[in-house]
Amino acid sequence: MPVEHDEEHFAGRLGHALHSTGDHFEADRAALVAGGLARGRRQRLRRRAAVAGGAAGIALVGVGGALLVPWDGTPDPLPSTATSTSMSSVAGQPSGTPATAPVTAGELIETLEGLLPEGKVSEQEGRGAEEAMLSPYAHLVFDDGKGPGALSVSLNRIDPGSDRARQVVDCPDKALIPHDSCVSSRLPDGSLLMLFQGYEYPDRRVDTKRWTADLVTPTGQHISVSEWNAAAEKGAPVSRPEPPLSTGQLKELVTAQAWRGYVDAIPEDPKKPGPSATPSTVVEPDVDTVLATLVPLLPKGVEVVEEGDDYTYLVLDDGKGRSYVQIDVQHGMGDVADELFGEDAETLPDGTKVAFRESGGDKGVDGAVMWTVDTLRPEGFRVVISALNAPTQHDAPSRETPALTKKQLREIALSWKWEQFR
Repeated sequence: MPVEHDEEHFAGRLGHALHSTGDHFEADRAALVAGGLARGRRQRLRRRAAVAGGAAGIALVGVGGALLVPWDGTPDPLPSTATSTSMSSVAGQPSGTPATAPVTAGELIETLEGLLPEGKVSEQEGRGAEEAMLSPYAHLVFDDGKGPGALSVSLNRIDPGSDRARQVVDCPDKALIPHDSCVSSRLPDGSLLMLFQGYEYPDRRVDTKRWTADLVTPTGQHISVSEWNAAAEKGAPVSRPEPPLSTGQLKELVTAQAWRGYVDAIPEDPKKPGPSATPSTVVEPDVDTVLATLVPLLPKGVEVVEEGDDYTYLVLDDGKGRSYVQIDVQHGMGDVADELFGEDAETLPDGTKVAFRESGGDKGVDGAVMWTVDTLRPEGFRVVISALNAPTQHDAPSRETPALTKKQLREIALSWKWEQFR
């Protein structure tokens, strides 16, 4: 069944996470899980109340930013997009011109069918833009004679130049979201495009492949296409070696002009704050700054063998095997303190809350051990650090325990050097 692709992307690619994700931390099956969910909720609230952030670039999720988006609010003219011989055109469909009324589910399904190469379609379903606050989508099963594959298109708006806009089209870090290929590029009209070839389950417990194409235009139109090599994204057996459409066909489909007109016709969110809304002044520290603070706090004899580009993580090796370490620095977390810290949490003389958690990690890997120290200063400033006994969250353990001890994790999280970010 189709899902809110924008949310899922971003909830959980965070990856991309997240698929990825949506959302990239998954909540506390360890520490960063609760933190990730809480942070995600807070960020969504902030974005709705101020600028509107999001999934692109996923400089994807968290993001170090391989792509910069120098949109200044004055988009270049959008050239018409011609479909190749592999894609058939749909007569009467809009070409960049906003519809006079919100698109219906039937129109979306008809457009999707018309843009596909020759083949059989079945199990069509969708949602139009008439339903406020819900993203329109079309979903079907397509068979080109080589086996059925599920295929979905979802539409949404994104504030141009926002974090979310960058995150949606920035390739995820392979250490967090394993995949076979990912390419981000800028099109001649200024739109950003990401073509991603990965898996429905990052741990590959089944062989279902998930390929996606995400397009963000200079005016904030977001079109997302996903396809699978099975008749359903989850719970269906693999029916073909690869999803039905090639990356070239995915690009043609996601860039079709019809989708842009439909996005323009999506009703505005009546709860969206106007230009006079006061944006949040809190700026979270970037990946490089956080890691530059973390590295000097590591104990002697521990080598940094890998650093995150888009996420604040390190891979360490003390000579006994590699160990994944992830840290997060967050503001404004006081209102979720009860969710993060139970009655058994320690409270220091200055009011800082400290909690230790031990789990098997958040990916269900046999033998995984994750230690987490979570801290929350009185005004809601949070530093949480986790260490795993494996080089990534998906790999089998490479050692019995993490490379950092519980005491070392605590000392790092409570270091005075984090005061610069308060």
